[in-house]
Amino acid sequence: MGLLPLVFFGQTYSVSGTVKDAEGKPLPFANVILLQVTDSTQVKGISADDTGRFSLKGIAPDTYYLQAAYFGYRSVLVGLDVRRDIEIGAIVLEPDVEWLDEVLLLGDQPVIERKADRIVFNVENTVAGEGNAFDVLRRSPGVIVSGENLEIRGQQATVYLNNRKVQLSQDEIKDFLRGLSGNTIAAVEVIPNPPASYEAEDGPVLNIRTSTAVAPGYKGSVRAQAEQSIFPKYSFGTGHYFKGEKLSFFANYTINPRKEFIRSDIGIRYKDPSNTTFADWQTNNDITTRSWAQQATAILDFTPSEKDLFNLTANASYSPNKQIRNEVFTEMRDGAGQLDSTLLNESELDDDLLNLSTDLSYERRLKKEGAFIRGNAHYTYYDFSRQQTGASDYFDAGGNFLRTFGFSTDARQQIDIYTGQIDYYTPIKNGNFEAGIRGSSIRSESAIDYFDVNNSDPPFNIALSDEFTYNEDVGAIYASVYQNWGKWSLKMGLRGEQTDVEARSVALNQINNQNYFELFPSLFISRQVGEENSLTLDYSRRITRPKYSDLNPFRYFLNENDFDEGNPNLVPAFSHNFNLNFTIKNTYFIDFYYRDNGAYISRLTFQDNRNQTLREIKQNVLESTSYGLDLTLATSLTPRWYLYFYNSIFYEDETFLAVESPIIQYTNEVSGYYGNLSNIFTLSKDGSWKADASLTYLTGFLYGSFQVSEMITLNAGIRKTLWNNRAVVSLTAEDLLRRANGTFVSRYSNQDNTHFSRPETQFVRLSFTYNFGNFRLTSSDGDIQKTELQRLDNE
Repeated sequence: MGLLPLVFFGQTYSVSGTVKDAEGKPLPFANVILLQVTDSTQVKGISADDTGRFSLKGIAPDTYYLQAAYFGYRSVLVGLDVRRDIEIGAIVLEPDVEWLDEVLLLGDQPVIERKADRIVFNVENTVAGEGNAFDVLRRSPGVIVSGENLEIRGQQATVYLNNRKVQLSQDEIKDFLRGLSGNTIAAVEVIPNPPASYEAEDGPVLNIRTSTAVAPGYKGSVRAQAEQSIFPKYSFGTGHYFKGEKLSFFANYTINPRKEFIRSDIGIRYKDPSNTTFADWQTNNDITTRSWAQQATAILDFTPSEKDLFNLTANASYSPNKQIRNEVFTEMRDGAGQLDSTLLNESELDDDLLNLSTDLSYERRLKKEGAFIRGNAHYTYYDFSRQQTGASDYFDAGGNFLRTFGFSTDARQQIDIYTGQIDYYTPIKNGNFEAGIRGSSIRSESAIDYFDVNNSDPPFNIALSDEFTYNEDVGAIYASVYQNWGKWSLKMGLRGEQTDVEARSVALNQINNQNYFELFPSLFISRQVGEENSLTLDYSRRITRPKYSDLNPFRYFLNENDFDEGNPNLVPAFSHNFNLNFTIKNTYFIDFYYRDNGAYISRLTFQDNRNQTLREIKQNVLESTSYGLDLTLATSLTPRWYLYFYNSIFYEDETFLAVESPIIQYTNEVSGYYGNLSNIFTLSKDGSWKADASLTYLTGFLYGSFQVSEMITLNAGIRKTLWNNRAVVSLTAEDLLRRANGTFVSRYSNQDNTHFSRPETQFVRLSFTYNFGNFRLTSSDGDIQKTELQRLDNE
């Protein structure tokens, strides 16, 4: 799929690589030429050195064909859209006794580039681009999948699309990524410490760059997916792309009717003042969810002249009548283990969600070659409502009815987000300079009415009902400069943000005002060591602001003994992030990172032994640190076997106020190992059969006041292309060992509670995609038509 990303015009770039034979041996002095797509004229040419290496420099941004030739070997033709320095890896030439009867392209392995502030994972037309966008991201270097979240070094990643932030919730982002085909992605930029041009609260960033079409035309696809676990699930989608001379349009729609099941087991041992267990509650909660989530995306690019580029992006997420049913059974025993009573609770939630966002960008190229100015405006509308009813029946040890309790709630939230930004970029001697200003405004209104159905006077519980408003305004200015001096490169930036917050709770009669200005420096220093090795040191200061939902003091109940609530007293947390990277042969990546998380906003769970309740609350911890050593290997062991192996040895701790305990504070800490081994295999000579297998192992990690036990996940899949690549059928099986979920344990002082949740992580999925129109429109198409090859060969 071709979306026109915003590019830097006027600069020149380089294309480098190595010419090798089918056995991986270099072919010295092979001829490498760059050809115009329009008329096949030669733009540049060079001979490889005695190691097979070549580097074509001074290339203007455009679309080209790259061709390599060597006596007695087949020629290779590769389409390139040059918008950056490109390291294409190895061009593989094979012996041909008939001398160029046909052309075989084997350049289908992903290429990893290490830049000063990011890792670029080029996946277009490679085996790493198989599947959906979520599959591509989880294969990217340094990315960890924790549950359904994408993380980098233990922090949740912020997703960008073509340098524009995706303004969706985590659940919506997951659906959005699964509805976006992997073959629309040109590259993934993994940015652990974002530079000054990104928002200070973004944390690690995953920027998806979509591909650019070579020639005008239309292409589209339809896809269907069936998944079997405890309940069957389905997904249907379609995508369409049109490129004209000045106008390009992309649209994507996905609907996911799903029925999901989660079995959750909760154990609580309540303690008396002498720290002796006087009650032992064991709870089983069966959660059944029905949903009909829908996602739509539209992107319009308009280029009225060579100097102007407009982009309009719109996203819509709609989830009507999502139904969540909880069936809870609790056995309440005394300290000796004797059954005291039982609780049977049933609750139903009915959610409605609408999320609309639109984004308008304009870029103007300036007279100075390579310079431009860009403006962006964004608006998001979010509307959410939830109705809940619940009833609890209590029975004695003999099963005799004791009492009942019922309640209902009516909650609603509306959020409006406005942002505007202007950026300026210009090349300077040995580098570039960029600066910008940004403003954002958030307006959120929430309300909840709590009804105690056992009493009718008053009709609802005023103490639990509330209205909450949250207003946030942030103004930012930034500047950064990049310099390159041969083997050394430096990028440094500074961002300043002024934040004004007003949060008001009617029930608490409390107003929380925050007003502060903070500076966020960033620094990246890189040293090239030889041709393929580099050493990089980077630092950044970041901020984590409380989410408006976290500040909201509302209580949401599983039952009257188990609930979570917000905290209107939360304050922003500031972190210092350091990373030292050593890259070897653009294949091995060694990282040592250290992060001072400061007063990190954590999700903590406390048991109240006196009232026998379990409460989850957000809290600023007193201090938190994380550090670790990561080793990443991403390479093609053979032309048919791509390997990605990520290893992380880590330590993390959080020190927090020990609410409900006699001790003042408690430090929760863990040392652990995370490993992910992913393999992609090309099974057939024509490349139509592919398979993948992955194994993930995690010894355990911190989750607020919990420590989580080890998890092991084994996944496998197979993929077949049909009808000259017009159709794709894939079969995937995940969590084959049924060990993808860990147990959450909080055990210190007078706290002793556990939680084990098993969602439907074990499943089999069958997918089918059919492409129509000119579906080969991509920026570096590995399936160039035979007629095009013949035309080029005849020049």
